[in-house]
Amino acid sequence: MKFASLAVGAACAFMISAQAQATGLMTCESGDPAKWQSKDKLTKMMQAEGWKVRRIKVDGGCYEVYGTTPDGNRVEAYYHPVTLEKLLVARRGEILFQKK
Repeated sequence: MKFASLAVGAACAFMISAQAQATGLMTCESGDPAKWQSKDKLTKMMQAEGWKVRRIKVDGGCYEVYGTTPDGNRVEAYYHPVTLEKLLVARRGEILFQKK
């Protein structure tokens, strides 16, 4: 019984640590989330540039955006949540843009 409890505890610890890590292509040193700009502001900025935004989520300290570019490409894009600077755009594993 003691072994089973240890195994369950270890499995839970692994699952929790795996969830805390980024799952995407980019990570950001973004600091305190209270200082981040809003997802709504990012959406409006992107729409003004001709993007169609389907979803924005936080991943690796960045805003990860799922949407369509003005050229019609369905992509995932990463933006810094404090500066709203575009960092990376990818489509099906292919990097279309990456900030240098």
